[in-house]
Amino acid sequence: MRLVETSISTRQMANSPGFTKGGSPRSNGEPSPQEAALSAAPPALSPFQVQSVALFIHIFGALSLPRSIGEIYGLLFSTPEPLSLDDVQARLKLSRGSASEGLRWLRSLGAVNQVYVSGVRKEHFTAETSLRKLASGYLRDRIDPHLENGPNRLSALESSIDPASSTSHFERSRLGQIAGWYKFFGKVLPLIKALAGKF
Repeated sequence: MRLVETSISTRQMANSPGFTKGGSPRSNGEPSPQEAALSAAPPALSPFQVQSVALFIHIFGALSLPRSIGEIYGLLFSTPEPLSLDDVQARLKLSRGSASEGLRWLRSLGAVNQVYVSGVRKEHFTAETSLRKLASGYLRDRIDPHLENGPNRLSALESSIDPASSTSHFERSRLGQIAGWYKFFGKVLPLIKALAGKF
């Protein structure tokens, strides 16, 4: 009889909110803040956030940039509070690598700002909304390097032309066209940067 009573008592302790399954006492019946944070599901995107993400996927895709770049920027753009890497990963259901690489690329472009959140060690980010900074960052990272390498590429192209070839005249005309394109973009890009600075 004593053995049965002991068994019942043990089961009652295990089922009690003050004890764990093994019978050891809990501090209380509620999960710790860390446990609650781990088990909490990320908030669903609002309709505005969904449409913003779709819009920037399209815009960044037109610039031949990865889909995840548009997703991350669209989320940050449409969210009032700063978000951490974990927030971005969870809300967009991205892999850790994609979220980290996307934020790193956006930071190098100047498209996101790192902000301080009181009492939190994790880095948090907001979207940069200045068209001047966005345009300048994109042109600096994606266009300027090509223009800077233009003279070397044109020189290599010219060296490949054989004067004795029957197609040399045609090839030189094409070389002249490409040189004209480089010259045109060299004049237009400063104007684009100046125009973007007004927004």
